[in-house]
Amino acid sequence: MEILISAMLPIALVAAVGFGVGRNFELDMQTLARVNIYALLPALVLTSLAETTLALGSAIAIVATFLLNTALLYLLAVGVGRRLEFSVDEQKSLIATTLFSNVGNMGLPFILFALGEAGLERAVVYLVGSSVMIASVFPIVLKGAGVRAGIAFTLQLPVFWAAITGIGLQAAGAAFPLPVERGITILGQGAIPLALLTLGIQLARTKLVFGRYELLGAGIRLLISPILAYSLGTGLGLQGLDRQVVVLQAAMPVAVNSLIWVTELGGDRTRVARTIVLSTFLSLFTLPVVLWLSSQ
Repeated sequence: MEILISAMLPIALVAAVGFGVGRNFELDMQTLARVNIYALLPALVLTSLAETTLALGSAIAIVATFLLNTALLYLLAVGVGRRLEFSVDEQKSLIATTLFSNVGNMGLPFILFALGEAGLERAVVYLVGSSVMIASVFPIVLKGAGVRAGIAFTLQLPVFWAAITGIGLQAAGAAFPLPVERGITILGQGAIPLALLTLGIQLARTKLVFGRYELLGAGIRLLISPILAYSLGTGLGLQGLDRQVVVLQAAMPVAVNSLIWVTELGGDRTRVARTIVLSTFLSLFTLPVVLWLSSQ
């Protein structure tokens, strides 16, 4: 319980501030989303990738497991959305809540407190894979205008070039001049707080009535995803701490940033906000179980 409080209480506090602001002021959600996507998130991705040291052997297996898990979850979300005859916006939102997991501002502290520095190192590898996907493939999927149009849109995103630059700096062992590095770090530090504030503001405008859509999205994210990750990781030869970290990261609730991307690229913001809240609340109960089972 101490781990959960340490990881989740700060998230709840910042979102609560956003909720209060949203209750008292009229703010443009599109503007907030674009500030995050085009200014803050690229800086966060750049600094994360540039400062990460990857252990090649287990890193490749961890990233491969993540990619395969993501592909299967995408196919599942698309199939379920069509089977249940969801609208286009509802299908986009289900894809977003299925693929965007909170592996950064919740996954990293949770794994650090639960598994120590060795676990954190592996969790960062998973975060790197997620960051690259967010910068490249996810916009193509959510844009929904075909691969060619999606690629053109992706190439216009600063977050994509930030990911490329970060990987290049890490591979070359290079760094920006100190003043530039400090400026980028300051920008990156604002990404998660703004995303949480945006969630709180959206919740202030959202009637929190949970139905089958929200339960479905939370169930895929919290239950099906870690089961798939365990099976895939075992099949790829992951064992011990490597596999445990992959399973835990796959079991994280829906990421706050899914709301940011749906706001920019299209989807049902209300349903996404509800699914984020529900999955985060339910993760209080599912994460301890996954932690215990993954250690067996």
